Amino acid sequence: MRIAVVGTGYVGLAVSAGLAEFGNDVTTIVDPGGDPERLSRGDIDMVEPGLGELLRSNVLAGRLAIGTDLEAAVRAASVVIITTELAPTEDGADLAPLFALADRIGKVIEDYKVIALKSAVPVGTTDRLAVRIGAHGSVPFGVVHNPSFLKEGEALDDFMKPDRVVIGTGDPQAAELMRRLYEPFLRSSDRILVVGTRSAELAKHAASALLASRISFMNEVALVAEEVGADIEDVRAIMGADPRIGAQALFVGPGFGGDHFQRDLAMLLSTARDAGRELGVVEAAWAANERQKKVLLAKLDRALGGLHDRTVTLWGLAYKPHTARIGRGPALDLIDGLLAAGAKVRAHDPKAMPTASA
Repeated sequence: MRIAVVGTGYVGLAVSAGLAEFGNDVTTIVDPGGDPERLSRGDIDMVEPGLGELLRSNVLAGRLAIGTDLEAAVRAASVVIITTELAPTEDGADLAPLFALADRIGKVIEDYKVIALKSAVPVGTTDRLAVRIGAHGSVPFGVVHNPSFLKEGEALDDFMKPDRVVIGTGDPQAAELMRRLYEPFLRSSDRILVVGTRSAELAKHAASALLASRISFMNEVALVAEEVGADIEDVRAIMGADPRIGAQALFVGPGFGGDHFQRDLAMLLSTARDAGRELGVVEAAWAANERQKKVLLAKLDRALGGLHDRTVTLWGLAYKPHTARIGRGPALDLIDGLLAAGAKVRAHDPKAMPTASA
């Protein structure tokens, strides 16, 4: 199948390499300012094991081309996959670049094709995207919301071995085309979930919010455990052994971070407000996370008898393991607090130093 992938963040590159590896003819359009030649060599400025090598091997095999001509790529493709990373705003994301992209795509559609949106967007955006594309002509096309569940630092492995694939559309032809595209990646077709576009959009944000709630809950339980003399690791093991709960996302830490994670929560809360509903659990999880970011600072202050003129070294700056992105992680809040208290800060991260230095 001929595929156009728009965007060269970690999602776009993992999608491009994975689809090409399975025999598709893929053209990837770089983000503004991107360097197609560098990416074609497999030279990527992110920590994604195996991704650079797979990009390079598929370029050499002729299954993947990385370039800048969006219009030519769209004309030739059966499926156009949009993975553009949208700048975060207070309510979620800046959609202006997405709609500008829709205008360009709409002007060059000459035969039926599917436009699949992977970027995380507020609920209802995929429908708006379809209207925007359709305003430029009368040629039929399908629009799908195909949310990304790829974890940064593990994107290629997640794409090649997905837990599930969500196809959000009301167009049976588009659903069938997307099903054919993804079936080689799955052992069982029952893990391909075809739903409405708004269900697909909402599910992405709801999944992030549930993870955030689990993280904040465990951090608060850990504070109680510390006061009453319980071992939080024992508590976690007992909770995780319950099949209704499971062991995922029950670890204690300084709070969650990451631009994408917090963007999803902001979008969900904004959607709820617009719908006239409250999400008290999500709001509480967010507030608990903000408090959690200050816990380690308070512990250091007590342990050292004050922070003024103390030198504190931080090992780790990225918002999570296996990535170079700092992404509004808790390390930044800790550094700000230390500096405000008069401490001297030294920091190192084996992967994120170039990002931190920038």
